[in-house]
Amino acid sequence: MKKISKNFQRKISLILLVILLQINLTNLLEAQVKTQKTLSPIEKVDDLLSKYDTKNAPGVAVSVVQNGKIIYKKGFGIANLEYNIPIMPNSVFSVASISKQFTVFCILLLEKEGKLSLDDDIRKFLPEITDFGQKITLRNLANHTSGLREQTDLNMLAGARMDDVITNEQAYKIIKKQKESNFIAGTEYEYSNSDYLLLGKIVEKISGKTLAEFASERIFTPLKMNNTFFLDNHEKIIPNRVYSYTPVDEKTYKKNMLNHSIIGSTGLCTTIEDLSFWALNFENIIIGDTNIFNKMQQKSSLNNGEKISYALGQEIKTYKGLEVIFHGGGDAGFRSYLLRVPKHQFSIIIMANFEGFNPLEIAYKIVDFFLENQQIKENKQNNTKKIVIKEERLKSYEGNFEILPGIIFNIHRDTKNSQKLYLQTLGDTQKSELFAISENEFVIGDGNDKISFHKTGEISKQKIDLLKFQYYDFEYKGKRILIVPFDKEKAQSEHLLSAFAGKYYSSELATEYVFTIKNGVLVATHIRNEDIKMNIFQPNIFLTNEWFFRKVEFLRDKNSNIIGCKISGVRATIKFKKIE
Repeated sequence: MKKISKNFQRKISLILLVILLQINLTNLLEAQVKTQKTLSPIEKVDDLLSKYDTKNAPGVAVSVVQNGKIIYKKGFGIANLEYNIPIMPNSVFSVASISKQFTVFCILLLEKEGKLSLDDDIRKFLPEITDFGQKITLRNLANHTSGLREQTDLNMLAGARMDDVITNEQAYKIIKKQKESNFIAGTEYEYSNSDYLLLGKIVEKISGKTLAEFASERIFTPLKMNNTFFLDNHEKIIPNRVYSYTPVDEKTYKKNMLNHSIIGSTGLCTTIEDLSFWALNFENIIIGDTNIFNKMQQKSSLNNGEKISYALGQEIKTYKGLEVIFHGGGDAGFRSYLLRVPKHQFSIIIMANFEGFNPLEIAYKIVDFFLENQQIKENKQNNTKKIVIKEERLKSYEGNFEILPGIIFNIHRDTKNSQKLYLQTLGDTQKSELFAISENEFVIGDGNDKISFHKTGEISKQKIDLLKFQYYDFEYKGKRILIVPFDKEKAQSEHLLSAFAGKYYSSELATEYVFTIKNGVLVATHIRNEDIKMNIFQPNIFLTNEWFFRKVEFLRDKNSNIIGCKISGVRATIKFKKIE
């Protein structure tokens, strides 16, 4: 009998080992699938959040409220990386825009007492606000239909940094200096933090107390929210405070400082436990009443009757057949989300302390864990059914739509297959195919984002002139724009660019920009801001990469001389006058 070599024995042993590992791995995977099916909803939440359970990175805190009780509250990750302090249920986060529902609740308490009406003109209480020649009501502030410019954009344009110390009074001063609004009140919906800062000032004017004092007395104390307050002084010592961070790479973080003391629109500091008490109050009333709650959760309407998803300090949508009331928040590196499903007495509170975290990635999974049996099952067969749209209609969707200043979606068909429609952002080389789910509504790529096409009649009754972009919980409207062909190389010559150079001043911001030519590029310089490169887009329009300085449109007189420009951020457009 031939002797088997040691090499051959080693190979056989290795093969057997691999087979054994594969068998064990298969058994392990089958066990995990089986275990996942038998996990309780709370165990599923633990499993979902386990990736944040670390001792060297920021994290999250989550609580779940069901049937009048807090059934889950845990912290994961680190609240302070310098001292290695863990996140706990009593850790105090900044929850940013979740503040808004507390501010509007204060307003509604005052309305109940007969001290104001949501339909009052804001200048009745704040006469120092510019008279824009139109009535702006408290309701317009509360549902973001006021047209008032966003104070964050204004402060940044004026030279502030995101980590600067900015007080409530500083922000109020810059709002008072505005002489124009973005649009006529009630004609559009545009989220603006200026709106809720003014509501906070109105609470102060009527009650004779600061918003922080009024909310503490009328909300936080009765609900035993002992670790909750509006931070109206950035120097305040906060026990159990959580700090915010921005990822540098997979293992490194840097501080993301939050130094302002703006309240009303933001500024609320709280814990997952305290915010749970607030959610419980909607089910078992301690403060307020059903009339107030009903007002807070009714969808608002524009002047033309069009419904918007924003109510008063809250938003409303349907998720798998469930009516969901929610609001998110984001400031510095803080991210937060409060979601309620009133019919099933169910709420989720999420807080995190690092930029890039998206609460929606876990919020609705948790809803699925607990309320799966109450949801309407999605009909996958209908979702995958191919909808054929006539070429003539697809052709009417083609063109350019400006979603935000300088953010332009190009819609076009495939040159080889005219039934395929694509979306491409201006300046981006990548494009996404659009898949029809109705005659005018499409899903973008393989994601959940959607766009739809509409006629408003502003350009032509026969032409699609509006695109609506649904991105997570946000909807943006993009109007059709015409991009004219021109000789870009010639327009970028130093001779032609020199016409745009000079000093530009805004009295509304009390600030000045100097436009100069550097290395063949038009550059905006400011005494505080870093230089901003301006890239020509159209003969009189330049675009940049700065969110608060996205678009610059130059203005000319009847002799074609440049007399000024309009600088647009995400939610504010300001006129600047060219000065000698």
